[in-house]
Amino acid sequence: MPLDYAGAALGAAFGEGFADFRVVVKYVVDRAHLFKPILKHLESTLDRLAPTVIEIGRLSEQLTLPEVETKSLIEHMKKGENLVRKCSKISWWNYLFKVYYSPKLKELEDEIIRFCQVDLQVHKTRNGLRTLETVISISKRMGSFRVVETPTGSSHGVAGPRDLIVGLDMPIKELKTLLLKKEVQLLLLTAPGGCGKTTMVKMLCQDEEIKGTFKENILFVTISKTPNVKLIVQSLFNYKNLWPEFQFQSDEDAIDSLPQLLNHIGPDPILLILDDVWLGSESLPEKFKFDIPDYKILVTSRTAFPRFEFTYHLKPLNDGDAMTLFRHSASLNEGSSYIPPEEDIKKIVKGCAGFPLVLKVIGGSLCRQKAEVWHSRLMNWSDGQFFFNSETELLDNLQNSLEFPDDKVIFKNCFMDLGLFPEDQRIPAAVFIDMWAELYELDEDGNQAIANLQELSNRNLASLVMSRKDASEVNNYYNEDFVTQHDILKELAMYQSSQGLKEQRQRLIINISKNNPPKWWTEQKQQLFNARLLSISTDEFFLSNWCNIRAPKVEVLVLNFQTQNYTLPKFMEKMDELKVLIIDNYGFFHSEISNFQLLGSLPNLKRIRLEKVSISSLCKACVPLKTLKKISLFMCNIGKAFENCTIQVSDALPNLTEINIDYCNDLEELPVGLCDILHLKKLSITNCHKLFALPEEIGKLVNLEVLRLRSCTDLSKLPDSIRNLHKLSILDISDCLSIMKLPKHIGEMSNLKELNMKGCLRLRTQFPESIMDLKQLKLVVCDEERAKLWDPIKEFLSDLEVLVAEKDINLNWLPK
Repeated sequence: MPLDYAGAALGAAFGEGFADFRVVVKYVVDRAHLFKPILKHLESTLDRLAPTVIEIGRLSEQLTLPEVETKSLIEHMKKGENLVRKCSKISWWNYLFKVYYSPKLKELEDEIIRFCQVDLQVHKTRNGLRTLETVISISKRMGSFRVVETPTGSSHGVAGPRDLIVGLDMPIKELKTLLLKKEVQLLLLTAPGGCGKTTMVKMLCQDEEIKGTFKENILFVTISKTPNVKLIVQSLFNYKNLWPEFQFQSDEDAIDSLPQLLNHIGPDPILLILDDVWLGSESLPEKFKFDIPDYKILVTSRTAFPRFEFTYHLKPLNDGDAMTLFRHSASLNEGSSYIPPEEDIKKIVKGCAGFPLVLKVIGGSLCRQKAEVWHSRLMNWSDGQFFFNSETELLDNLQNSLEFPDDKVIFKNCFMDLGLFPEDQRIPAAVFIDMWAELYELDEDGNQAIANLQELSNRNLASLVMSRKDASEVNNYYNEDFVTQHDILKELAMYQSSQGLKEQRQRLIINISKNNPPKWWTEQKQQLFNARLLSISTDEFFLSNWCNIRAPKVEVLVLNFQTQNYTLPKFMEKMDELKVLIIDNYGFFHSEISNFQLLGSLPNLKRIRLEKVSISSLCKACVPLKTLKKISLFMCNIGKAFENCTIQVSDALPNLTEINIDYCNDLEELPVGLCDILHLKKLSITNCHKLFALPEEIGKLVNLEVLRLRSCTDLSKLPDSIRNLHKLSILDISDCLSIMKLPKHIGEMSNLKELNMKGCLRLRTQFPESIMDLKQLKLVVCDEERAKLWDPIKEFLSDLEVLVAEKDINLNWLPK
């Protein structure tokens, strides 16, 4: 039976078994009085799992369901039907049977939940990559809009805010009342930047009445300064996995197609939220209006557009709420080393004008500061006067939050470095690890960079969002962490960097929209700049018409673009000090890069990060990069690129010590040529769900110290040659769902200290005897079932600690 039909049959059988079991439970629940509480709980669980099971069944032709586990669970559910029927026949007074049957019912419930969690994980990782190439990439990278997580874990709703929120209860109630009026189809929420519009809308979407009305049809898109209608509509279509590879030819074409989507996702009412519409784009919401029943649009903007019939004005916080938020941000309620007089606190709070963002940033900058810092800050306040009447004045005064002592001035530099990236992006923390290791000589593992980002987050100057980490997480893995920043703070970072003559700035930030470069760009004379960091951001209209820049001191070059064909600027070849190159395609589709051969002329280039580009274009250049130490490939098309190079990969990259490959969905086998890079110390291949094999030649990487293969869900085994990696100290195979056994001679990896095998659900057989030779092994991270396999081994490895990863069998990840 072909794989797709086999998957469909298995998915259908699972769905039918689930449905039959659910019907029996519903029938028996009111008849088996002795078991009514536990059957009620089981019924509720099955009701909440039903949408997920339906989705699994619908997509089962594309899913590769775990056959053994699926068939086993189907059998268990059949036995569960008989068990539930037996419960219905037991008399209410027979508690002996209750003691016997109740644990069996609970065990069956946990097994169903656990299976659906695993299956959902497999669905999201192994089979959801076509969506990843579009929707997830948009949410992470798209400069013209952002797709935010939903309360249910999908892509287009709104996750609730995490910080302390004050003063919005009544405004939300008033906004909701206005929004739900029948005559209101288009509603504007307006307030100056930093007043909490987006926060308010996110909280509105958590309201039970709103969720009950619009259910799964709450769509949230951030518009920003330069809206791209085609990309906005494309993202909405990908919300329902419609036309993922289709490209709209024009804005009109995109808008004309949108009613099909809106009719498709019915019949429930639809709420489309267009967040952060800028002055000049006020006509945009009108394009999204259609005569569709129960379809509403909520717009947020800093500008009160007069063309909107229905408008809600969000006011600043009152004095009481402002004081509460400031005290919280400055940690004045947590025993600060210095508590200023109440009058001084009131003076600062009044100066913040009730703007939540300003209160949090100024409060964060004064948190646990000495008296001298408070006194210095007070000298900058005008007594009794709001200290800003325009956005420029706001930025001028927010600079007070960037006052750092001389020994911590690096934090200010790190903050300004955030301005190198377009607004509304989630910036990977790994980007800053690369930049700051070279610019500020921070540690290679990223601990100091993460500490700096955490300091900025503590000061409310940015938000460091870290993937779920507990005590069981293997150290120094930051590939899934990212940084976000409020638009005002992004503008503050750019504003700080723009002070002084552009020729003398340390950071030169160039934004080109609709192929309209700055005036100096078109001048014939060669432009000389002294910047250490250069960022150039372009949109889909850019034609790669580069000017003649001379920037010999640039150490970090960031190129952000959206086009499917992109030419590297020729002026790069004169950047003799360039150490870090970041090429970030934040458009929908992979890009072909021209002029890669220019990299061969850079004598100090040490780190390259490529995002959503075709690696074949890199290999076509075939130039040796003799100084390169690290290369990171994120969401790139790799294919057989490394096999087509005219020179050996080891000759092209003779000093490479680290390779990161993440979310490269066409990587099926690790290119053999990479195994000839003998200086390699770290190899990370993560979230590459089609990777099914590692070559035996991997054993040639005798200097390898870290090997991460996490979430490579199709990887079925580790090659026997891994025994030759005598310097390997960290092996991470977490969430490799298909690995069924460890290599026979794993014990020869004599320096192995940490092993993460969390989520290796098919690894159930006894470990090979040689595992007792891992005398240096100090830490194993796994789940409860795998931990039992380690129990007899711990008697021989006395220093070994086996940490059981926190079990999270709950239904919070399901639709509410």
